[in-house]
Amino acid sequence: MENSAVKKIKNAVLGRRYDLSVAFVSVPKMHRAMRYKKSRTTKTSNVLAFPLSKTSGEILICKAAAKPFSVEFLFIHGLLHLKGLKHSATMEREEDRLLKRFGFARNG
Repeated sequence: MENSAVKKIKNAVLGRRYDLSVAFVSVPKMHRAMRYKKSRTTKTSNVLAFPLSKTSGEILICKAAAKPFSVEFLFIHGLLHLKGLKHSATMEREEDRLLKRFGFARNG
């Protein structure tokens, strides 16, 4: 996914003033980050979103754990978590709307 697409999608979901960091991490680093979320699963998370303030946050994506989802889907999923959405039908509708708007697929 190109930098310009990342910026456009981020701005559409969180606004221009939101300061976002995105990192692609290895499986061991994702497991380390999962401790901060107090994850009880041993399965590697494919995406984690960390709100740092009302106007900043960080998204970690583990490509090795991404399947069957596309990186674009995981990025949008993380953005919606930073926006405050939780897993629900509403979140899924918003994911589908954004994927369609920006020309991406849910699955890789």
